Amino acid sequence: MPADAAVPSDLEAIPARALARLREALANDAGRADAPAAAGRLRRVALASDFAIDTLVRQPQLLLRLLDDDGQAPLPPPALRAEDRAGWGAALRRYRAAASTRLVWRDVLGLDDVDDTLAGATRLADGCLQLALAALEEEFAARHGVVRAASGAPVRLVVFGLGKLGGEELNFSSDVDLVYGYAEEGESDGTRPLAAEQYFARLGQALARLLDEITADGFCHRVDLRLRPFGSAGRVALSFAAMEQYFQREGRDWERYAWQKARPVAGDLDAGARFLDALRPFVYRRYLDYGALDGLRGMKAAIAAEVARKELEDDIKRGAGGIREIEFLAQVLQLIRGGHEPALRERRLQPALRALRDARQIPADSAEALSAAYRFLRRLENRLQMLRDAQTHLLPAEPLERARIAHGLDFRDWDALQRELRAHRGRVAGEFAALLAQRRQQPAVDSDIAGYWRALPEGGQAAVLEAAGFAEAQPVDAALRDFVRSPSVRELSDGARERLDRVMPVLLQASAPAERPLLAVRRLLALVHNILRRVSYLALLDEQPQALARLIDLVTRSAFLAERVAAHPLLLDELLDARAEGPLPQRAELDAACRAALKRGDLEAVLFALNETRQALSFRVALATLDGRQPAQDSARQLAWLADAVVAVVLELAQRELRSAHGGIEGARFAVLGYGSLGGEELGIGSDLDLVFLYDAAGEAQSDGARPLDATRWFARLAQKIVALLGTATGPGRLYDVDIRLRPDGASGLLVSSLASYDEYQRERAWTWEHQALVRARCLAGDDSLCRDFGQVRRAALARVRDPAELRADVAKMRARMRAELDRSGPGGFDLKQGEGGLVDLEFMLQYLVLREAHAHPALLAPRATPALLQAACDAGLLAAATADALVQAHATLLALGLERTLDRRPRLVPESEPLAATRAAIQQAWRDLGLPGSSG
Repeated sequence: MPADAAVPSDLEAIPARALARLREALANDAGRADAPAAAGRLRRVALASDFAIDTLVRQPQLLLRLLDDDGQAPLPPPALRAEDRAGWGAALRRYRAAASTRLVWRDVLGLDDVDDTLAGATRLADGCLQLALAALEEEFAARHGVVRAASGAPVRLVVFGLGKLGGEELNFSSDVDLVYGYAEEGESDGTRPLAAEQYFARLGQALARLLDEITADGFCHRVDLRLRPFGSAGRVALSFAAMEQYFQREGRDWERYAWQKARPVAGDLDAGARFLDALRPFVYRRYLDYGALDGLRGMKAAIAAEVARKELEDDIKRGAGGIREIEFLAQVLQLIRGGHEPALRERRLQPALRALRDARQIPADSAEALSAAYRFLRRLENRLQMLRDAQTHLLPAEPLERARIAHGLDFRDWDALQRELRAHRGRVAGEFAALLAQRRQQPAVDSDIAGYWRALPEGGQAAVLEAAGFAEAQPVDAALRDFVRSPSVRELSDGARERLDRVMPVLLQASAPAERPLLAVRRLLALVHNILRRVSYLALLDEQPQALARLIDLVTRSAFLAERVAAHPLLLDELLDARAEGPLPQRAELDAACRAALKRGDLEAVLFALNETRQALSFRVALATLDGRQPAQDSARQLAWLADAVVAVVLELAQRELRSAHGGIEGARFAVLGYGSLGGEELGIGSDLDLVFLYDAAGEAQSDGARPLDATRWFARLAQKIVALLGTATGPGRLYDVDIRLRPDGASGLLVSSLASYDEYQRERAWTWEHQALVRARCLAGDDSLCRDFGQVRRAALARVRDPAELRADVAKMRARMRAELDRSGPGGFDLKQGEGGLVDLEFMLQYLVLREAHAHPALLAPRATPALLQAACDAGLLAAATADALVQAHATLLALGLERTLDRRPRLVPESEPLAATRAAIQQAWRDLGLPGSSG
């Protein structure tokens, strides 16, 4: 306590009486308690805990031990021997009292912090449960045998700890919430056999009695079995199959919260862990689950009513701003997102708050304040319970008890403690109220629009839509009536329909000013129709106005992203994720995010997770582009990096599959090459991937599996598998379409080339346009040494000395042919890609420069991306600095216009404008300056 804080005189008598009792108990060792250091420690403990003093009086050897080492080492548990069956209860109770007193000693003297005390109380309960169950299992085995499944395998009881025991944050004098289960039905194999259900019910009841019954030695742990399926009316122990069936059919919201913290604490721990894995979809829904807020509101209302009825305002657990509000706040945010973000599946509260902070679901200052409040409240809760080993959460009313608690926690007086307590509770209550009140923040809606919507499909007038600003009111009205008549809407539950009736008027009102309101409404209806199948997404839009606002903005501006969200509602998460507004992930982060999918186990699960990751990350890049938060060139580069990461994971998957079927080929090498916009790190949104496959192996090499393949067939199968996996349809869609026509000899060539044949082709048979394509080619994934060898082949092919006139003619001829076949410029606008002065002209010009000059300027061979190639040409003196700058700007303009059109599902035809004219002029002038014939042919 503070040095200048005087201890009231009525408190002085408490440690004095305690010291007298302890001296008497110590007998010949009484002098040990009188040493100044010992006496000081004993006074603090006596002031904080009558329970601890009573225990030390009954167990004076414990006192000597604590005086010697301050309880640095945990106490040894008792041995529960079969020959001393009658003494088990007393042994457990004396052990629990002694171990709990050690926790008091270390907490009061500042040797442990509150986290240490909670962890110590948890370990103590775990140890007592495991010790008691092991002894009872031996007893039951001797009497009834061991339960065996139909296979003959032994079956053991699993004891699940829920609540704070499961969360490894057990308070000092808490009861333990237990649920009993077992993996399989069966029968015991003894002379007096029992069915598994009866066997484990009796075993579980015996365990509860051994720990819970109050005897002359008190109790070990209070046991609460009411959280089991069907509560007090349910069977004491259930098979896992029966438990799964219960949760699938009758599991309630509060049980999701309870099982969120579940942990196997005794018995067959491995079986318990497997069951919790199987139960995870009940606790954590795969999709964003803002519907969990309704369950929380219901639970909070019931608790608030209980608090008011029982006048529990001074209850630091259940009252406003108390421990339970912190727990509920963290848990509901975990339940909302935990199905999608494994890092949030944390049983312990403080790590959960940190995970929510890192995921930007809680601001850092809020997470810090909630954690500080939690630690303060839990420390206060422990001290309330340490006083007399009572399961209480109520602040004391008696002045003397208040003084003991305040001084024991180093406060000058009770008022000082109350001031800090009120500050913490006020912050908690504010955070919790904000979480539950989010629905009320919805934007105001014109009453006519709201009335019109609620009157559909039979009532309502299209004139209301016209008055609201809809230019095409009649077709919008018809689309809305058809939507309301659809089975998806008619079959909604009352709660879901209420949500829809709150959301739709907001969507309609915001769609009226859109550039093409009918298209916007049709996009919205397609999206809403899809999310009606998962009402948790409807709950997201109802609960989170910012997500609703972002959705409206997205749908009115980007047909492509609207279609993505409609097809994959999981992407709604990105509209709300604070990370989407921050810096976009770089190459290493993209790699890590994609590789995380490999942890999912089987091939189907990995592809599903990889697709979800790719969808979310590409959507985030597209949002940044749409919002103008980063240049189109950065977005194109990030999309290429993402494709690189996906290809690398798919390559690993394909190799695993092939090796499991046919074995591997020792010393063989394989690489995946990217051509085109992927190779140039300028990938568009929704673009396919131009891939080429290389391998290198000894001539007679074969795989070493049970069904061996020669190297050519093995690597052909590998390439086929990569293409197939990239195109496999999963719930979140397909990864990428793949174009393999740029391989040697095109569509008539082999799918995969040996390094030697690829080298020979590039040296002897490749056309000029194929060497142009090679300028942007790069290695995406595979063996590093083969990638280096490919680099040497590429350099040799590109750096040969060429006849300038012949090269110029080849390039111009190919460009003229492409324009004649592909340029769509005309009255509808300018073709950004194929039009004269467009992207392909810029690419051809740079490819021409590289092929003409690389033998003299090797630095031209390193870059693949257009801006980097322009800089390299400028550094080599092949382009004037002003020309290079103008071409970099031209490239940025064309890329931005192209991405803008892609995002709104419009053809890459744009109307003429001054910026576009300047862009085209810069490219055409550079084309002429290089002596190339007129790019129009």
